[in-house]
Amino acid sequence: MKKNFMFLALALAGLASCNGGFKKGDSGLLYDIVDDKSGPLIKPKDFVSLNLIAKTDADSVMYSTYDVGRPAVMSMPEKIANKGDLYSALVMMSEGDSAVVKVNADSLFKKNARPPGFKGKYIVYDIKVNKVISKGTMSDQIFSAKIEDYFKVESTKAKAAEPGKIAKYIKDHNINATKTDSGLYYQITKPGSGPLPAKGDTVLVNYTGRFLNGKVFDTSIKEVAQKEKVFNPMAPYKPAPIPVGTGRVIPGWDQGLLLLNKGAKATFVIPSNLAYGERGMQVIPPFSPLAFEVEVMDIIKPNPNAPKPVVPAMPGAAPQIQK
Repeated sequence: MKKNFMFLALALAGLASCNGGFKKGDSGLLYDIVDDKSGPLIKPKDFVSLNLIAKTDADSVMYSTYDVGRPAVMSMPEKIANKGDLYSALVMMSEGDSAVVKVNADSLFKKNARPPGFKGKYIVYDIKVNKVISKGTMSDQIFSAKIEDYFKVESTKAKAAEPGKIAKYIKDHNINATKTDSGLYYQITKPGSGPLPAKGDTVLVNYTGRFLNGKVFDTSIKEVAQKEKVFNPMAPYKPAPIPVGTGRVIPGWDQGLLLLNKGAKATFVIPSNLAYGERGMQVIPPFSPLAFEVEVMDIIKPNPNAPKPVVPAMPGAAPQIQK
């Protein structure tokens, strides 16, 4: 978990501003507890669920748990290794509290190599602590069971909310959707030409994937990635080769792409049972319905002598079962 926060710090550093209204904590930490609820403070080994938004001083949002539709969860360390980091702020908070926290990058990277351009910068977080499960003297077995119960409740809530989210997205975006027997919603926004793909064909497809709050999580189009601030310099940004009807991608893609011929454009709204289900995958939370805009660039018939196409891990790849 410590590594996750270090990574977040690298990605989300903002400019420092004046300290008006903020109290000083360890190693340059600045904090303002906006909503202070009564209750025990967060302690070592406690389980914490929180939402956070990371911003620059100009109020430009760099990261938000609200964008992905799930809070961050963590177990507090027994000892805070880097005084002045986000853990240092959390131990001054309790369940229900809200705070604005500025983490000094100079202190954060004091024991590590500081990336270029981080000198004198701050990471600015808006934090809302949703849930705290106190470890105290509780046995590990009972503590783990309580955490598992928490995740079960959250999963039940997410599953129950899914139909309403799908209906709202379709209505708000004026999608004239057709619903398949399996539950896939699709609209062909531009007809293609020629035959439909058959099972085993490879479809070259450009795509943009969104959560139903509109946030883009992946795309094969460089310009879209740059505009939506999800650009990855390591990504190839070209049409993805998808072997259809073979179970190598999520069911929503397997089924939807078989409905599109070359040149066709479409919108898919995919319920979670046809996407990543109750487990989620990488940035996609459990029970997350997803929306995709897709365009079929080409359809390639199978060549028994050709190597199998490398299916991208996102967004259509079927989740791997961990043993």
